[in-house]
Amino acid sequence: MAANPVILDSDFRYVDKKGTLLRSRTELSVAQMLTFLGIDYTYQHKQVLAGKSVTIDFMTDDGKLIEVIDSEEEIEKYKQIKQFLPDTKIVAIGSSKFAAKLKELDEIVFYDTKDAQSGAIFIEDPSFAFDYAHILPLVEKCSILHGHTSSVLVELVGDMKNNLLIDFGQAKKTIREVIAVLDHKFFINRRYLKNEDRSHYRIAFDGPRGVFDMQVPKDTAYLLEGEATVENLSTEIIKLLVPKLPENIEAVGVYIYEGYNKGAHLISKISKS
Repeated sequence: MAANPVILDSDFRYVDKKGTLLRSRTELSVAQMLTFLGIDYTYQHKQVLAGKSVTIDFMTDDGKLIEVIDSEEEIEKYKQIKQFLPDTKIVAIGSSKFAAKLKELDEIVFYDTKDAQSGAIFIEDPSFAFDYAHILPLVEKCSILHGHTSSVLVELVGDMKNNLLIDFGQAKKTIREVIAVLDHKFFINRRYLKNEDRSHYRIAFDGPRGVFDMQVPKDTAYLLEGEATVENLSTEIIKLLVPKLPENIEAVGVYIYEGYNKGAHLISKISKS
C-alpha cells in the first residue's frame, strides 16, 4: 500500500484532523482536502440569512463557503445562500442525482455514485482457527497457564468496484497468513517481562494463585501491549491485517470465539493518510 494505514477508532465515525465529528464521508473528504492544501476552516459555520440563522458546512479562513448537498433541504439552503450572499464565494458538492435541480446555478461540483458503492463482507472458514496458551494474572480463575482453541470471523468494509469489495480467495489467503503468526503461541502482557537473552524471555508476576517465574523460548511466545484477553487478541489481528489489505478497505472487524457462544468483537476504522 502506498500509505501507512493507521487504526483510528472502534466505529465508523468520520473525524477530521482537528478531532471534529463530521456527518458523512463526503464531508470528511472535504476536510482532508482543505487540510492537505493548508487551508484552515470552520465546520458548521453559523450564518444569518434574511433574519434566520442557517448552518453552512464549511467556511474557510478567507471567508469562502463550502456546502455539501445531500438532501432536498440542502438544495434550498444553497439557493438561499446564493440569493442573500451574492458576493460570497461558495461551492456546493453533491451527488449527481441533484444535478437537474441545480443546473441553473454556478460553482457546483458533482460526484457520480453509479460506480461508487460502499459494501461489507464477512468471512468465516474452518482454517481461521488457532491454538494458544495464556495467563491472565488479574483474573483468579485464569491466572494459571492454560490454553484455548479459538476460531475467527473477519468482516471488511469499504468501497466496491464493479460490485466487488475484495476477492474472497485473496481475503482468505491474507487472513490465514495472519492467523499463522498467532498459532501455537504463548500470549502474555509485556509488563510481566523481567529480562531476556538472545533466545528466551523470562516472565514473572505475583498473581492470586501464587508467584509465577518462567523462562520461555522467544519463538513460541508473543508479547502483547496489554493483557492476553480475546478483546486484545482481536485488536492484534486487526493490527496485523491492516497493512496487508488493499486501499479500498476502510474498516476491519474481527470476531474471536473462545469456546462455545462467547468471545469478543472489535471493529476499527482505517486511515490511509
